[in-house]
Amino acid sequence: MASKRSRKSSGRRYGKAASKSVKSAMHRRKKGTLKRGKSGHGGKVKSRKQAIAIGLSEARKKGAKVPRKKSSS
Repeated sequence: MASKRSRKSSGRRYGKAASKSVKSAMHRRKKGTLKRGKSGHGGKVKSRKQAIAIGLSEARKKGAKVPRKKSSS
């Protein structure tokens, strides 16, 4: 029988540090302390997807294993 996965299994796409960063961002969103924008003047983050994106971005800055952002061309 052929395997169902066509993608090669190269382990985890995201590292443990990345998931911790996303978890932290989600908690801050629930608390209401996660802010939009670079300096946090954009108001509170209400969207779950935006909280995840912020968490991954923070992890990326710290040097965690996170895939590159898709460039908009």
